[in-house]
Amino acid sequence: MGHKVHPKIFRINTTTTWPSRWFAREDAYRAQLRQDLAIRQFLTQELKQAAVNRIDIERSRGQIVVTIHTAKPGLVIGRSGEGIETLKKKFMKKFFPMSAKTVQVQVNVVEVGRPTLEAALVVQGVIADLERRMPFRRVLKMAIERVKKGGALGVKIAVSGRLNGAEIARREWLAWGKIPLTNLRADIDYAQDFARTMAGTIGVKVWIYRGDVFAQDRLNQYQPTTPTRRDGRFGGRGPGRGPRRDFDRRDDRAPMTDAPTAPMTEAPAPSEAPTA
Repeated sequence: MGHKVHPKIFRINTTTTWPSRWFAREDAYRAQLRQDLAIRQFLTQELKQAAVNRIDIERSRGQIVVTIHTAKPGLVIGRSGEGIETLKKKFMKKFFPMSAKTVQVQVNVVEVGRPTLEAALVVQGVIADLERRMPFRRVLKMAIERVKKGGALGVKIAVSGRLNGAEIARREWLAWGKIPLTNLRADIDYAQDFARTMAGTIGVKVWIYRGDVFAQDRLNQYQPTTPTRRDGRFGGRGPGRGPRRDFDRRDDRAPMTDAPTAPMTEAPAPSEAPTA
């Protein structure tokens, strides 16, 4: 039987990487991991309207670098950088109130290029529509259409709970295209969250297939890196032509005098072949 595997963890170091990148001693690992979870929860709550896709955290000795990937960087930065400075002060006051001079915190803001192809942002849109009491089938169809227009090769959205206020909870899903979950080269983005409705919570999961990561690399390895010429000075006989397969033996050819002759019309003399 098959086992369910998280699509992102399954592709670590192939198409994705860890959102937290640091090393710690065994006695400090648990505390730093809990702090990372608290940092993400705090920033997600503070930037609830900024369409935050993901938050990366990097730690080194005496320094923490927090990178916020968002579709609306203007809401995070604010006018003349006031928003990011206010956020940084709140961040330091909450997590490092006694070590402001010993710990250097750097907050970076990165704009998301194609928001419609980010699973986390699609989940946020679906949750917002469900919390406005829109019919779930209409919400799924609208979300899939937006992802299709964004250039995805496949998308799947699953919701579970008391859909449309039904008394019995169930699971429904809608998909378009293909989702090759077993292909490690497939760039599949995945996110999950839940909506808080009057009837209870509704879980939302989104898979988006954005193409193969190494397709272009496989194409580039067959392209010549240097110009080729037929005279052999730049790579031999030219592109697409390999060495002779008759081992340079020409004694098996018939003599030219035995070949039948045919009347030929006058044609311009061919140009001389370049010498090697």
